[in-house]
Amino acid sequence: MGSRFPSHKLSNGLYVSGRPEQPKERTPTMSSIAMPYTGGDIKKSGELGKMFDIPMDGSKSRKSGPISGAPSRIGSFGGAASHSGPIMPNAAPRAGYTTSGPVATGGITGSASVKKSNSGMLNRHGDPVKKSSGPQSGGVTPGGRQNSGPIPPVLPATGLITSGPISSGSAVVNSQAVNVLSQDDDFSFKRNFPKPILWALILLFIMGFIASGFILGAVHNAILLIVVVVLFGAVAALFAWNSFWGRTAIMDFIARYPNAELRNAKNGQLVKISGVVTCGNVPLESSYQRVPRCVYTSTSLYEYRGWDSKAANPKHRRFTWGLRLMERRAVDFYISDFQSGLRALVKIGPGARVTPYVDDSIVIDFNPAKEALSPEFVRWLRERNLSSDDRVMQMKEGYIKEGSTVSVMGVLQRNDNVLMIVPPPEPITTGCQWAKCIFPATLEGIVLRCDDTSNTDAIPV
Repeated sequence: MGSRFPSHKLSNGLYVSGRPEQPKERTPTMSSIAMPYTGGDIKKSGELGKMFDIPMDGSKSRKSGPISGAPSRIGSFGGAASHSGPIMPNAAPRAGYTTSGPVATGGITGSASVKKSNSGMLNRHGDPVKKSSGPQSGGVTPGGRQNSGPIPPVLPATGLITSGPISSGSAVVNSQAVNVLSQDDDFSFKRNFPKPILWALILLFIMGFIASGFILGAVHNAILLIVVVVLFGAVAALFAWNSFWGRTAIMDFIARYPNAELRNAKNGQLVKISGVVTCGNVPLESSYQRVPRCVYTSTSLYEYRGWDSKAANPKHRRFTWGLRLMERRAVDFYISDFQSGLRALVKIGPGARVTPYVDDSIVIDFNPAKEALSPEFVRWLRERNLSSDDRVMQMKEGYIKEGSTVSVMGVLQRNDNVLMIVPPPEPITTGCQWAKCIFPATLEGIVLRCDDTSNTDAIPV
């Protein structure tokens, strides 16, 4: 063809205008797929989570379209979200992306899959170092990415692995992990003594006094009356003795009860374990002294009622001490057995019945007529909307803090390698102590005994 316009012949025999296209060297397409670090969370497992209808993280999004200004090499970017499309200027940072489609840079076309991997090196702040190969267009910086995954375990100074940050020792009062105890958990001989026997004794003595009085008036014989009076005095003295020494006798019973070894104890066995306390996930703080990292706290405010003073409660009699306020709480904790060295979880949290025998660490008397109230005590009253009104008051506070030595009585439960001490289904009976003239007593729930009132901040490891 004698034309001044260049032309060339195709492979099918046709002539077309223009110069023949020069063959281009094709650069192989590379793609890398990094498996994301799930940390045991099925929500990060992709298709596996979809099989169980578990929703994925809300941070994932998709965009379609080509990527302009992409690097010539495709590597692993930190992130967990997916993009299919261009990254425009001033685009918001993304946690990560997956691209599919043509890549318009350097003559490279094909598909690329880019995913984040949370595994790798950590910087000095404990955050994973975010890496990227090549610059990103539009000012997208790796600093805008967010890490996703489960909260890593925290290792406190006690050596107990818990979830969440290391707490300073305070806990929310209304937390669901806190067991609020009442005054009914204290030992009371009046509540402990069987009511049918008590009413039978009262009825028997009433009949005895009536019969002895009738005999005394009819035949002038006072022998029966003297016998009834002596018996009544003996029974009354026995009741008074048990009311005064009953709590001490129970603590002696707990001290004499033999310690069990966790390694050899059977499942469902009533055991007594003595060891060192370690806090669980929710430590407590004492109400008045603000002692941190406690597993049991008890703060009681008593008032003395004179002839014309106000009553602390509806049952408060004159010339006696009455309870005005009690704050008693307990949470689950761990105990390290002295004999075997094993650790068991003591379940005294919400819903558990607990019988505490914890000595008071402080007893403070307040008499506004003799001295002014301390600022700490005024603050404590104000926080609870209580007024002093020139009342004679007494505060008692006891606690079990981390590192204290305690004795626990309960039922042992074994669940694989986890040891737990739970409340027994039936009350624990102390039996009669004839040598001390002490009636039998029943202890409900887990029995908690602590006489360690030292201020040493010992932390077991």
